Amino acid sequence: MTESKHITGHELGEKLLQSVREMKAGKAARETHVPLTPAAQARHKVGLSQSQFAALLGVSVRTLQDWEQGRREPSGAARTLIRIAETRPEVVRNL
Repeated sequence: MTESKHITGHELGEKLLQSVREMKAGKAARETHVPLTPAAQARHKVGLSQSQFAALLGVSVRTLQDWEQGRREPSGAARTLIRIAETRPEVVRNL
């Protein structure tokens, strides 16, 4: 038979206070890094909102969201525009 450890109210309070202190000190319990898709990276580099970038590419916001979230892949022409936006964001900004 295994013993289950019961935590007292005082112990729980101390653990919670320690967690709050760590958060205030900028210590995260865990970090999650989600790699950006090429579409999201390009939009970020150009500095446009989703609606602005979608209009620039001639697609709906929903389509852009699907690309950014990895649910769909852009077509050849859109992929080329995204690559240009990622490598030369100043060119796209000037449009």
